[in-house]
Amino acid sequence: MSAPSEQPAAPILTAHRAGLAGCARCGRVWPSDQVKCQRCGAHMVPPDRRSLQSVWAWWLAGLIAYIPANVFPMMSTQTFAGLAGNSEATILAGVVELWHHGSYDIAIIVFVASVIVPVGKFIAIAWLARVAGRPASVDQAHTRLKIYEVVEFIGRWSMIDVFVVAILSALVQLGFVASIHPGPAAASFALSVAFTMLSAQSFDARLIWRGLPLRSKTD
Repeated sequence: MSAPSEQPAAPILTAHRAGLAGCARCGRVWPSDQVKCQRCGAHMVPPDRRSLQSVWAWWLAGLIAYIPANVFPMMSTQTFAGLAGNSEATILAGVVELWHHGSYDIAIIVFVASVIVPVGKFIAIAWLARVAGRPASVDQAHTRLKIYEVVEFIGRWSMIDVFVVAILSALVQLGFVASIHPGPAAASFALSVAFTMLSAQSFDARLIWRGLPLRSKTD
């Protein structure tokens, strides 16, 4: 008996191969030759790997701003008009101090929001930018899309340190007794978060599906 012949490869149907393009603003799908989205009025821009240049630019700016955010003090505390001394704490020093005082839950929240989440965002955005437009299976493309959605979701929660410093600076102003002021790291951290959010928003998620290969066999 002769071995059964393999069936020819069949393409995985994507919007690009079907001659369609999605609006980058509202997601409505139109023919690829459409110039303007009839739903939201946005200009139709096809997916292009050259758009990753802005992703890398914002990503690098965020990484540069994140370094002084961890080196310089995030908060400065002054007691008795400086007579009793001033104390300055970086992000990690504040986490250690909270841990030593038994505030384990707050220390974990600050550490996750200030260290793990920003570092994870840098790694995730860099990885997505590197694999964008490259061949992938459908499962791999779904995984990349989920990672991108997670990065987009947690971006709005990355300012917890800045919010804490701002609230303490507004509440703890007791004149001669004690006062709290934001340190130079607060501005750097805020800039780093803003730059990484712009980097994630500059990423064109349509590139995730652009590199899907042909199937090896038809079903």
